Formats: sequence, C-alpha cells, structure tokens
Amino acid sequence: MSQTHPTIALTDPRTGMERLSVAVGREQQTGAAVAAARAAQPAWAALTPRDRARRLLRFADLIEERSAEYAQAERAGTGKPMAEAHGEVESCADLLRFYAGALRSGTAPAAGRLMPGRESWVRWEPLGVVAAIVPWNYPLMMAAWRIGPAIAAGNAVVLKPALTTPDTALLLARDAAGTLGRDVLLTVPGDRDTGRLLVTGGVDAVAFTGSVVGGQDVAARAGLRRLSLELGGNCPALVLPDAPDDTCDALVGAATYNAGQSCAAPARVITVRQNHDRVVEGLAKAMGDRRAGTDFGPLNNADQAARYDRIIESSSAGVDHVAGLAPAPGEEGGHWRPGRILADLAPDDPAVVEEVFGPVLTVQMADGVEEALALANSVPQALAASVWGSDTATVLALAGELNAGEVWVNCHLDQTAELPHGGRGSSGHGTDMSVLALTEYQRPKTVTVRIGER
Repeated sequence: MSQTHPTIALTDPRTGMERLSVAVGREQQTGAAVAAARAAQPAWAALTPRDRARRLLRFADLIEERSAEYAQAERAGTGKPMAEAHGEVESCADLLRFYAGALRSGTAPAAGRLMPGRESWVRWEPLGVVAAIVPWNYPLMMAAWRIGPAIAAGNAVVLKPALTTPDTALLLARDAAGTLGRDVLLTVPGDRDTGRLLVTGGVDAVAFTGSVVGGQDVAARAGLRRLSLELGGNCPALVLPDAPDDTCDALVGAATYNAGQSCAAPARVITVRQNHDRVVEGLAKAMGDRRAGTDFGPLNNADQAARYDRIIESSSAGVDHVAGLAPAPGEEGGHWRPGRILADLAPDDPAVVEEVFGPVLTVQMADGVEEALALANSVPQALAASVWGSDTATVLALAGELNAGEVWVNCHLDQTAELPHGGRGSSGHGTDMSVLALTEYQRPKTVTVRIGER
C-alpha cells in the first residue's frame, strides 16, 4: 500500500486482538470526498423541506430495518454490550426522524412590514459542505447528532469517524446513498491527520466532538469557518443530605454506562460533611455489584486504558473501592478496567481535575452547599451536571447556579432529541439535538423589498 494511503490494523477492545485493517484517508481521499459533496449539495438543498424530510424518514427506516447489522458493527468497534448497541441504533433512527419533522417547522423570525414601505423576511440557508468529526465512544449516535441537523438543513456532510470505530459510519454512507442521494453523506475513515486535512480543506463548517486538546487543534486550523465543538465533561453531581434513596445506584449506573466513556457522565460526586460517609458507602456498594464484562464493556483502546491507569496510579485518594472484573472466556486480554469509587481526595488530585473517561467516581466533601457549588464549578469543563435532593427550592436554585450547558435534578444522562445539549468553557460551544441545532448548520439572509413609491 502506498505511503500516501496507509492501512492501519484495528483491534477488538474485548480481546485486544486484531480484528480488521482499514485504509486511512489522506489528501487525495479527503479532497475527492469534499469535491463530491460540493457537487451534490446544491441539488440536495434545492429539494423542498417535504422532500428532504421524506428522504430522511426513509434513511431512518432503512437503519432500523438493518438494526442487527448496525448493532453488530457498533459492538465490533466499541465492545459495548449488545443491548447498549441496539439502543444506540434506535436512538440514531429516532433522531433522524426528529429532524425530518423539525426541518419543516421553520426557525426564521416572523416576516412582515417592519419598516415603512418595506416588506422583510429571513431566509435560512445551508452552509454548504460540513466536515463532521466524531469520537469512538458513541460512533453511531455522535454521528447522528451531527449529520441529522446538518443534512436536514440542506448541507452535504463528509463524516470522519474515529480511527478505531469506522464500522457504523461506513454503513451510514452506504445507506444514505440509496435514500438521500449520491454523495449527500460521505465517510472517510482515518486518523488525526485525516481530520486535519478535512478541517483545512474546502469545507464550509466543522462539527467536532472529542477531547479538549482535539478541539483546540481544530479551532486553530479552521480559520474563519463555522465551528461547533462538543468537548470534555468531567461532570459534577451534587448529592445533598436529603437525596433520594436510589441516588447512589442511579449515579453508578450512569457512571458505568458505556464503561463511563461519556462526556456527560457523572465523574465528580460532591457531598456536604454530614452525608459524605454515607454516600461513599452507598456508592461503593452499588459499584461493587457491577462487573466489567457482564454489566458494562471495556475501554475502547490501548491508549485510553493507559490513560485510565496513569490517572489512577497518580491519584492520592485515601479511599479506593475497586469492583471486580468478569470478562468472558477468551476476552481476558481486552481493555477491561474495573469500576472504582475514590474518596479522601485533594482538590487538585489528578482523578478530580482530569476527566478519567472510565467507570470511576470521585467523592469530595464540602462544608456546606455554597462550598459544594464552588467545587462543582471549579474545573474548566462545563458540559453537564446533576443535583440530588428533595427540597425543590434548593435543588432548582443550584441547577440555576451550576455552570453547565445541561443540568439534571435527581437523574443523570437522561436525553432526548427535543432537548439541546452543549457545553461552555473548555467543554466547547454549539448545540447538539433539538431544533436549535439546525441553526448550527445554517446562515440567515435578510431580504427587504420596497413595496411603495419611496
């Protein structure tokens, strides 16, 4: 294989063994994909909202009809349990159907005679060609979050999946060709250099979901192109003394879903002094009942496993509750890491200030609610957070004061297509999901017409 189009071996995260080889896109492949998308985009944008919606609905139907194939492909790259993979296929189809309806609802300000003798209206026009660069933790769902509104708005999309998880992205491009039209959605597998080529190529906008470092690199290279960035989380969960009885079980469930590899997963549990020990004990019991291998999957790749190990080894936590491992026979060599509850931590402990991105919860103690809020807002990431308590006035006040783009009360990771999701600070900017995401991939044009003599 030419050095300009190398092939890289991918491993199965459940076993650590090689599972397939993938050709990595370079300048020729990214350039050809952008050119093809550029040629296809005007005809796609020219369709009426009704016709674009009908094609999106057919695309969603086809994904659902082939759900077994999609779920197997999702599991091959991530190692997640089949039930989780099937759930993500269902979410992908649902989100595409949502945008099939949303694109017909209109988001422009009302037209009218806003000046004497003039009639004005606003047209929302597509940006053109969007590069969507998505991570390995939710390869299919993160792709849907990006391509759904971008395509609905009339753009063509070049999708660059993470190097380790190209499987479902290739299926999406295949099925889009037969439903949306040729080259409306193209997939170019590749590594970081592939993504950089797309960002600096002829695209009109970049939608990036990934790490803070990756987002900073994209921003530095994108110039004046439109950017939508969803970056790291390291999300706090404030647990008050009057929290519901199921709080610890719910937090551990959210922290171990997808092996904790979710930007919006709870990471930092913050209590006040009077309920600290009780919360640590409750979390330890709930985590002790869950096993990597039976209840949740492995970490995605060797680099992520090494990062988990580095952070855990460098932590000075005085309390470390470690759950068990239960990989299936033949999968002992996979990237399995146990669930952990870490407590008695300094505010600058690596497990607190860095996003572990694994099945780990840290527990910090505050002297009161105000200090707990300050701890929650003390890291640069500001993606999501949760508050757990029974006093309505207190939990709603805290929800308003938390610096986060999404806040849950007495639940965590509950999301639906109708509700926006997006970060602040080093967690990025822009909106995924909801009708608001359509404007991430559109630009307004005001048209004013003189209708009188003067």
